[in-house]
Amino acid sequence: MQNHRWLRTPDGTPRRISYGADYNPDQWPREVWDEDVRLMKQAGVDVVSVAIFSWAKLQPAEGQWDFAWLDEVIDLLHANGIGVDLATATASPPPWLTTLHPEVLPETADGQIVWPGGRQHWRPTSPVFRRHALALVEKLAERYGAHPGVVAWHVNNELGCHNAYDYSDDAARAFRVWLEARYGGIEGLNHAWGTAFWSQRYGSFDEIQPPRRSYAFPNPTQQLDFARFSSDALKDHLIAEREILNRLTPDIPVTTNFMIMGETRHGDYADWAHEVDFVSNDHYVTEGRDELAFSAALTSGVAGHRPWFLMEHSTSAVNWQPINRPKHGNELVRDSLTHVAHGADAVCYFQWRQSAAGAEKYHSSMVPHGGEDTRVYREVVRLGGILQDLQPVAGSDREPSQVAILFDWDSWWGSELDSHPTDRLRYRREAVEWWTALMNAGIRADVVPADADLSGYRLVIAPVLYAVSEERRARLEAYVHGGGSLVATYFSGIVNADDRVWLGGYPGALAELLGIRVEEFRPLWDDETIGLSIGARGRLWSEPVDVVADDVEVLARYTESELDGGAAVTWRRAGDGAAGYVSTSLGVDGLAALLPLLLERAGVASELPEPLRGTVELAVRRAGDSRVRFLINRTDDEVRLDGIEGEYLVGDAVLAPRGVAVVR
Repeated sequence: MQNHRWLRTPDGTPRRISYGADYNPDQWPREVWDEDVRLMKQAGVDVVSVAIFSWAKLQPAEGQWDFAWLDEVIDLLHANGIGVDLATATASPPPWLTTLHPEVLPETADGQIVWPGGRQHWRPTSPVFRRHALALVEKLAERYGAHPGVVAWHVNNELGCHNAYDYSDDAARAFRVWLEARYGGIEGLNHAWGTAFWSQRYGSFDEIQPPRRSYAFPNPTQQLDFARFSSDALKDHLIAEREILNRLTPDIPVTTNFMIMGETRHGDYADWAHEVDFVSNDHYVTEGRDELAFSAALTSGVAGHRPWFLMEHSTSAVNWQPINRPKHGNELVRDSLTHVAHGADAVCYFQWRQSAAGAEKYHSSMVPHGGEDTRVYREVVRLGGILQDLQPVAGSDREPSQVAILFDWDSWWGSELDSHPTDRLRYRREAVEWWTALMNAGIRADVVPADADLSGYRLVIAPVLYAVSEERRARLEAYVHGGGSLVATYFSGIVNADDRVWLGGYPGALAELLGIRVEEFRPLWDDETIGLSIGARGRLWSEPVDVVADDVEVLARYTESELDGGAAVTWRRAGDGAAGYVSTSLGVDGLAALLPLLLERAGVASELPEPLRGTVELAVRRAGDSRVRFLINRTDDEVRLDGIEGEYLVGDAVLAPRGVAVVR
């Protein structure tokens, strides 16, 4: 982050865990606004994001502006003690703009135009769109920069959610500029991309296109670089808006909402985090609550363990899954407090009042269609009271753990390219399974960017760390020789930053450190598993691992197929630390058999009493000498918190099903 700055508050106002939602008053008659404010105050709301999709309302035609309604909304909220996270409104261009300038519309890899009618129908590299968007940002900054009710700027919205990959001529031109800056000369690109293969050698950057639809497989490094470029193009738009806001309103912090959740991977958020004053994130449950906790921990890692803003999540059902079920007892509160446990200092939803029309009218909100006399609104009010009780937590950092899981966007993009040993590999799934297995063992863990400082961790797990540069190899070796324990999995250390294979045998960049050598991969069929001597079964992947160093300890061997008796999991002391290798995907159940062996050797033990391990998730926040523990019931049963001493800020020693206790 540039310089961690939080929401502005009036002088003398104590910091709190903020609470609120996206607020869309322009969808409602004026008489509803007063009712909204009454219900917000009743629920304890102190911040709302306004004008996210209001460009067409603010600028109904080129050269015409209408700010009167927004003036009134901001004044009304401020008079009632509710701060405004004011959006720049650039997320969705109005119909007049795309009618006058259809050249701002994105193109798919097949050359098809993405037409208006939804949202985010704009090219991140379009100079025409950029000019109109920045004019809007400047107008907003000039008008509201001195308003005491504006507590933060909200750049765009979910940058790249729908328009991350544009293959237009604008994108092609910008891609060439990006490539020339990266490689310097065309021969550097030819080497990195391996263009001697399939007669792809380029004579100049002008000959290069985005990886549009082609026969066979597009060049893999071209695809990887296009993913990097696309992330950078979105980041560049963020910076362009931020620079105007910083110039005109230097005292107001700037953020934008990331999407660290599920398989959303278009933005390298560890990189983007350097461009905002505080990290914000949107998260919706798609794969169960362990993925929610993993994403919250990764958001904390991206934020450098400083407080962050949960900009969007849902009170109950969403509208965009094939089947949309409501949340049930305690889930609204538990999901929110899990994010707080991992560092969120603001809890907000999409949205405040459930829309009566439009594509998201069946998406839940803080005030449902049924109004205040509803289960959801009563839970909203209950959560508001709980957050008031958590003021001692506000401003505190998330306390680092003994264990870290490395997360790397380059490895995510690269490991799932086409023309690989298997197309079944899912990078994030492997990482989440390690996270879940650690929680099942009662181990608190961090999820951190691959280039984070690792010196404070006893154990670092690197799932599918596919891309390892020379610099990263040196950092990992220094971590191990300095006393840390590193565990790498299959398909790690395979390529450098250019997706060129490290020669000499796998796992390439890590082979010498691990003391092993693999000649070829042996991916498994969909319905195939392979036995290990520790009682676990591997899936997806296996390898014939040759132990080439005398001091390598074999922790598990394969017990089936032509690999019978061969090493499956290894451990090697190196310097003051150790490095281990897991050559197959074990899933959560298989990792349960392996983790005790790894944790014992790394000197890692659970902080929880034995009866709570696996049933309760632990997260810790610390400010100075104040240490606050969050104990989250992962089960649908009541759990007694025997052995947990301290002042209960939330809950008590009997955790309700899906309940949360907060203990200082």
